[in-house]
Amino acid sequence: MDNAEFYFEYFIENVVPVLANLAGAVALLVIGFWLIKRVRRVVDVALNRAGFEKAIVTFLSSFLNIALKVFLLIIVAGVVGVDTAALVGVLAAAGFAVGLALQGSLSNFAAGILILVFKPYQVDDWIALEDQFGRVKTIQIFSTIIVTPGLKTLVVPNGMIIDGILINYSKKGQVRLELNVTMPYSESYPKVEGLIQTVLADTPGVLADPAPEIGIEAFDSHSLVLAVRPYVRPDDYWPVTFEVYRRIKHAFSEAGVEVAYSEGVELGRIGN
Repeated sequence: MDNAEFYFEYFIENVVPVLANLAGAVALLVIGFWLIKRVRRVVDVALNRAGFEKAIVTFLSSFLNIALKVFLLIIVAGVVGVDTAALVGVLAAAGFAVGLALQGSLSNFAAGILILVFKPYQVDDWIALEDQFGRVKTIQIFSTIIVTPGLKTLVVPNGMIIDGILINYSKKGQVRLELNVTMPYSESYPKVEGLIQTVLADTPGVLADPAPEIGIEAFDSHSLVLAVRPYVRPDDYWPVTFEVYRRIKHAFSEAGVEVAYSEGVELGRIGN
């Protein structure tokens, strides 16, 4: 009987508290996971009603889910009897190490959040980054996918976009073509300018407002370089470019405008 009483007392004093802690931990886990699920749903609804992008809603919801579950597990570990101070220290050290290793990625991630929140551009916008021009296909957390008019797919890190100069042509709904045409010095500039103005006025896709700009850009060794700057909608960038060049060539041919070749050029007079 003495042994039975000893084991019974040992069970009561040592095992029962552990079992109670385990039961409490399990109950806390079940209730905690249920509450986290409810909180996540409320946050999703609130973010969607606030007009946030789907990508940022998904990310913030997942981030909140992970953070709350980690916090819950730390509390459960404390209930079971684990030294939570040491556990938090280990997690903090691990997070610091991961942050150093992923410094560049975290910069792109933060930039992606800024882009999704402040919306300097959106999907299907035409934008220019440095010397690249194209339409935004996808905005991701770490990068932005851009498709150029030549159907090249550019994967641009969001950090580069935030740090650089961005031109959003879709905000104003128009983009200016940077075209160049040459004419010989002997030809009449008013005549050529009139021909180009007629071509631009008759070309579908060229906007009347703002008005196209035409002027002498440079004096080359063999000819004048004319700047032709019509405005078009972003979607018409390449079709109008090709059509304007085609019509200018035809107009020059019909009007008898000659061109200067780089070889065998003779000196001649300058036209008015």
